[in-house]
This record gives sequence, structure tokens and C-alpha cells, in this order.
Amino acid sequence: MTYTYNRLLSGVAIDDAHMRVCDALGTQGFGVLTEIDVKETLKKKIDVEVDGYRILGACNPTMAHKAIGLEPRIGAMLPCNVILRQMKDGTEVSAIDPVASMAAVENNELHAVAGEVRDMLRAAIDSA
Repeated sequence: MTYTYNRLLSGVAIDDAHMRVCDALGTQGFGVLTEIDVKETLKKKIDVEVDGYRILGACNPTMAHKAIGLEPRIGAMLPCNVILRQMKDGTEVSAIDPVASMAAVENNELHAVAGEVRDMLRAAIDSA
């Protein structure tokens, strides 16, 4: 089972991709709660050089509320992570597939919510 949905933004630098993805997530009701600049962190912590790589912790409050109402411990699997990875021909954007990440939870109502969130994340990435 694939655990991410991916798209290459051809010819787009990571900073521009970051703005486009955040805007697209916003149109789907997501906010970005956390941002980790992996490149910067690895350089600072262990003096390693890597290509641009960022992790965005995206959350749609309405959908998070639904999920938590159905499965109170599901917060351990939130927010939905979206990564930006600098490639030689652009920036790859990958979002977690909530259906795959929540497959171990035996709750059909939660799986339906995860499907809705997956569709919203895909729509955001497709429009970025």
C-alpha cells in the first residue's frame, strides 16, 4: 500500500513550492501548525549537508475534530504531514495518505473521515 501522494512541481524552487502548497492547503481548510526545515536542522545538529527538505504539519480543524470524536487517541497520528523535497528538476510534494496511516485502527467511521481528508490533501497538492 502506498503511504503518500506525490507530485513533482517541475522547475519550482522549494521556497516557491512552500508558498504554493501552503496556499493550496488553505483553500482546502488546512492550516500549517508546524514547519521543520530538515536541511537547516541537520546542518545545525550534526553538520550534515542535504538538499532542501521541509516537513509541514497540516491540520484541518473540522476533520481533526471529527476524527478525535470517533477515536480519542487518534491525535497521536495527527497532524497530516506534507513534505517538500528539492529535486534536480523541481520540488517534490508528498502528503501522507491518512487511509494508509490509519489502517491499523479498527473503526470504519474513522476510515471514512480519513478518506475525506485524503481527497482534500490530494486536491490541495494537485492545485499547488
